[in-house]
Amino acid sequence: MDSASKEEKAVTATPLSDSEHGEQDINIDPELEKRTLQKFDRWVLPQFMLLVLIAYLDRSNIGNARVFGFEEGLGLTGHQFNDISTVFYATYVLFEVPWVMAVKRFGANTVLGAALVSWSIITLCTGFIHNYSQCIVMRLLLGAAEAGLFPALSFIISTIWDRKSQAKRVSLLYMSSALSGAFGGLIAYGIQTMGRQRGLDAWRWLFIIEGAISIFICLLAWFSLPKSAEEAWFLTAEERSVMQARKTREALYKGADEFSWKFVRQAVTDPFIYASAALLFCSSIPLFGFGTFLPTIIQGLGYTGIAPNYLSIPCYVLAAITLISWTTLSDRLGKRALFAFLAPIPCVVGYAIVVGTPSPEAGYAAMFLCAAGIYPYNAIMFTWLLNNLSPDWKRSVGAPLFASLANISGVISSQIYPSSDSPRYLKGNAISLAMEAVACGGVVLVWLLLKRRDQKKERMLAEGNVDNGYGGEDRGLQFRYAL
Repeated sequence: MDSASKEEKAVTATPLSDSEHGEQDINIDPELEKRTLQKFDRWVLPQFMLLVLIAYLDRSNIGNARVFGFEEGLGLTGHQFNDISTVFYATYVLFEVPWVMAVKRFGANTVLGAALVSWSIITLCTGFIHNYSQCIVMRLLLGAAEAGLFPALSFIISTIWDRKSQAKRVSLLYMSSALSGAFGGLIAYGIQTMGRQRGLDAWRWLFIIEGAISIFICLLAWFSLPKSAEEAWFLTAEERSVMQARKTREALYKGADEFSWKFVRQAVTDPFIYASAALLFCSSIPLFGFGTFLPTIIQGLGYTGIAPNYLSIPCYVLAAITLISWTTLSDRLGKRALFAFLAPIPCVVGYAIVVGTPSPEAGYAAMFLCAAGIYPYNAIMFTWLLNNLSPDWKRSVGAPLFASLANISGVISSQIYPSSDSPRYLKGNAISLAMEAVACGGVVLVWLLLKRRDQKKERMLAEGNVDNGYGGEDRGLQFRYAL
C-alpha cells in the first residue's frame, strides 16, 4: 500500500458540522493517533523538561551562590543582591510576547535554539564578573534570553495535545523547575565542598560549570526540536497527516495559520487574561521567592554551613510529586477551577507556621507544605488559560502576555527577603502567605467570569443567534470554556 493510500485510510472526513465544542467531524484511526502522540511524549516532552530544568538552574543558582560567598566576592552591600535578582525580570517580562510570536511564525527549533545557546553563554560568563555593574548586565541579558522559554513550550503543548490532556504535560515543565531546585542544591553542595580551585572561588565555578553543561545540551536541542507539530522530523508522512487532520478537527480551538492583527487585539483586550494574570501574579511572588531564597530561608531557621543547600532538596522532591498528582487528577476529572482553588491551601498553612513560630523544626516542615502548594497551583492556572484561549494566534499572544504580567511579581519577590530581615524573614514569609490566600480566593471570580460567558452564549443560541461578532475566537458562540 502506498503512502497516499495509507493516509486516506488513516484519516477520513464526513460532512463538516459543529459538535458541542465546535470541532469538525473528522475521523482519525485512533490507534494511529495514539501512536503519533506517543512519539511526541517520547521525543518532545523529555527535551522540554530538560530545557526548563537547565533554564531554572541557570536562573536560580544565584541563590545557592549567595550562601557561599557571592556577595562577598563581588563586594555587594545593602540591597544590591536583591536589586540583581530584580533586574532579571525587567527584560524577562519585556521579551516574552515577541519570543512566543516568533516561535509561532518561524518554528520552535530556530527561535528557541538561538535563545537556548545565548542564555547558556551568559551563565558561563557570569562566573568571570568582578563587580555589581557587570552582574546587573549579565542578569538583564539572561532575562532577555530566557524570557520566551516557558510560555513558548506551554504554547507548543497546546498545539499538540487536546485540552483534556494538557495539564499533566504543562505540569512536567513546572516539575522540572521544581527539580532544578533539588539539582541546584545538590550541585551547589558538591561545588561548595571543592572550595577554591585554580584561583577561582567556588561560587564562580557554580556558574562556569552549569553554563558549560548548558551550552552542550542546548546546542543539541537546536537540532532536535521540531519546527511545529505538523512538521516534526520524527513523524512519518502518515503521522504528519494525522497531526494536520487533528488541527482541522479542532479548528475552533487551534485556528488557521494566517496571522492577523485582530488576534493581537483580541488577546490584549480580553479581561479573562488580565484576571488570570492577577492571580498568577499573586502566586508567583511566593513561587519566585521560594525558588531563589529557599536556602536563605532555611539558613535563617538556624541551619548553617552547607546544610541549607542539601536540606532544600527534599522540599523540591515533594513539590514534584504533588505537582504530578494534582495535575493528573485535574486532567482525568476535567476540573480546572476546583483544583486551582484547593492547591494553595497547604501553602497558606505552611507560611502561617513559619511566621507564627520560631521553631527550626516546625519552620523546616512548613517549607514542605509550601512546596506542595506553590507549584501545582501555577501549573493548573497556566493550563486553564491555555485551554480557554482560541485560536492559536490569539493563544500565542495571550499566553506570554499572561505570563509576562504575572512575572512582574519577580520584581517584588526579589525584594521581600533582604538580609536585614534575617534570621526569620518575617516580612517575606508574611507577604507570601497573603498572596497565596488571594490567589486561592480569586479562582472563584475567574470561574464566575467564564461561567457567565458560557451562559450568555447558551441564551443567544437558544434565541436563534448564529453569530455574536467574535467569529472563530474563544468568545464565539460555538466555543465552550473548560471549567
